[in-house]
Amino acid sequence: MEHNTVENKSDFTGSWVSSSRFLFYVTIFCLLSFVLGGCYNLFKHRYKGKPEVAVPENTLYNPKYK
Repeated sequence: MEHNTVENKSDFTGSWVSSSRFLFYVTIFCLLSFVLGGCYNLFKHRYKGKPEVAVPENTLYNPKYK
């Protein structure tokens, strides 16, 4: 049984330059997606205004005493 193999010049494991370029682009894509996902999550959970809070008068900047 004879196996005929053809050398693939564009193999991922064969060329250090093409594999490192591929890994570089994968890393850039992952970092960019994490940053954009974090920005979207911060935007989705953003602060939506000033709530009405009952503040006792004796704790104000100029407190009012009885």
